[in-house]
Amino acid sequence: MSNRKMITAALPYANGPVHIGHLAGVYIPADVYARFQRRLGKDVAFICGSDEHGIPITIRAKKEGVTPQDIVDKYHEIIKKSFSDLGISFDEYSRTTSKKHYETSQDFFKVLYEKGKFTEEISEQYFDEQAEEFLADRYIVGTCPNCGNENAYGDQCEKCGSTLSPSELINPKSMLSGNVPVLKETKNWYLPLNEYEDFLNDWIIEGHKDDWKPNVYGQVKSWLNDGLKPRAMTRDLNWGVPVPLPNAEGKVLYVWFDAPIGYISFTKEWAEKNGKDWKDYWQSENSDLIHFIGKDNIVFHCIIFPSMMKAHGDYIMPANVPAFEFLNLENDKISTSRNWAVWAHEYVEDFPGQQDVLRYALLSSAPETKDNNFTWKDFQTKNNSELVGIFGNFINRVAVLIHKYYDGVVPQGDVNSPELQEISKSAKEIAGFLENYEFRNSLTALMNLARFGNQYLQTEEPWKTIKDNPEKTAQSLFIGAQIAVALAQLCEPFMPFSSEKLLNMFNVEKKDWSTVENQSVLIETGHKINEASLLFSKIEDDVIEAQIQKLEDTKQNNKKTNPNANPMKEEITFDDFAKIDLRTATILEAEKVEKADKLLKLTVDTGVDVRTVVSGIAESFTPEEVIGKQVMILLNLAPRKIRGIESQGMLLLTTKPDGKLSFVTPDDSNVENGIEIG
Repeated sequence: MSNRKMITAALPYANGPVHIGHLAGVYIPADVYARFQRRLGKDVAFICGSDEHGIPITIRAKKEGVTPQDIVDKYHEIIKKSFSDLGISFDEYSRTTSKKHYETSQDFFKVLYEKGKFTEEISEQYFDEQAEEFLADRYIVGTCPNCGNENAYGDQCEKCGSTLSPSELINPKSMLSGNVPVLKETKNWYLPLNEYEDFLNDWIIEGHKDDWKPNVYGQVKSWLNDGLKPRAMTRDLNWGVPVPLPNAEGKVLYVWFDAPIGYISFTKEWAEKNGKDWKDYWQSENSDLIHFIGKDNIVFHCIIFPSMMKAHGDYIMPANVPAFEFLNLENDKISTSRNWAVWAHEYVEDFPGQQDVLRYALLSSAPETKDNNFTWKDFQTKNNSELVGIFGNFINRVAVLIHKYYDGVVPQGDVNSPELQEISKSAKEIAGFLENYEFRNSLTALMNLARFGNQYLQTEEPWKTIKDNPEKTAQSLFIGAQIAVALAQLCEPFMPFSSEKLLNMFNVEKKDWSTVENQSVLIETGHKINEASLLFSKIEDDVIEAQIQKLEDTKQNNKKTNPNANPMKEEITFDDFAKIDLRTATILEAEKVEKADKLLKLTVDTGVDVRTVVSGIAESFTPEEVIGKQVMILLNLAPRKIRGIESQGMLLLTTKPDGKLSFVTPDDSNVENGIEIG
């Protein structure tokens, strides 16, 4: 096992914020592992950054009517802040639009090109003649040949989960123009993955059958059993890293070629700032490369990227790729398009100072080898019953009683007490689980030490023995102090904010992991501790109900055929409705109201009478446009004065997507004025 750890976390797409599925499946476990390795004294580089190329970025940009650069600039900052707010301790968090990344990925491509590792192939790709560009798979929609879903993408049907190619779609259409695309020849550079099958079989299937997670190993084995095919490493797009070859205009590096190279380019950026040699982390056998990813990225990190590095020739292979499965939310699949998610930046706003509660809850539900589920009720229980009821309760008891009985000074105790062995045992157990990427078990081992401390105090009852056996009280609180400080040290990878509070409360410095494992006394007799403060606070039902209601509102909004429609107003009875007198009418005259940019004064023939109506439509219509217009009017609305003019009734209008108003009018233009509507 190497003393140097090159730890990467999957690059999040900068087309939206980070949600709890991302946190539970990649970033929090990766952070726990990196923090733990630092505590072991290892030389750690923990690297990540925003993936700012690829089709999801351009789709979001087109949807919002802005440039791809606008999108990535916005979401890079949101994502970066979310990670920082939740204590994700990246040594470098960069972005794939950086100059260093362009240079590194282009240099990597050129090395493979000059070594003859690519094949040049001319193929027919779908082309949108109106948009005048080749279509990436995600820009082609059609009917899935497997399930009949009419909105399947050119690379995948999200309804049945089938992997597709654009040529398999029935009735394909371009998402850019809606037209039927044509096939047009284009040249791209392919990496013949089939030539790396023997290498991958030797390295993973034979070399890592005993130490890689079964979900990762099984997926790689399945891919290799099916046989690999050449894969294009360039694309016909206008957003991405340009292909560094002559006569390659309009072509960029495939996003899954340049994105993993981001790990290397970001390491270079970090190394330059810190006086390090990046090659020590990527090209030395004394370095362990660890990729933390979700299961949807296994093929890229275990087949494509290793094949690229093998083709290059200078890079080490990953020592492990501990991929996680997916986290569901309230028994439903997390979906960014449906807004069915708990967003990291919103959690930080809604639960200020409670970052560790989310870290704890997500780690305890981490989808390590199978999909798992997050519910707000379970989140509440984990906080109230475990963090408050067990962990926080023990810490509070120890600190409060030491202040109450000994003025905040740690009392004398037996340093050879057998209870102290529990600390070393727990530290070793937690470490063993973390080395094997078993984060849920490691968290349980940590909480078991807090449980042991609670049970010990409950048995010893120092609040009773202080009267007739003060020596026993001193002994039990000496032991309690050792366990409390051990928890302060050991919880740091999992709950860094709480660890910092605890270290301050007990007035001690952070120690390396081996010290906690091997030193029976972590806080000396006579040591003065600071005032006790609550680590965790109970989360009440109304707070949780508000989060559940937010999701319920999302669910209802997803049922809308028009997501921009406002919610239904308060329900009325039929008798209420029967009072409404709606009539057809015609506007006879119109003029602007002085000193009121939005108002027109209208003379309206209602069939019952001719009356004046003041309406806020001047920004959508000129007076000349509305004269002679047949409209619908609410006739029996009580009159009211607007800018000194008595308005008798209200015209019916609706708002178009561009914000302009539109009259609600009868289908038949020959309807007489005064006809009742209902």
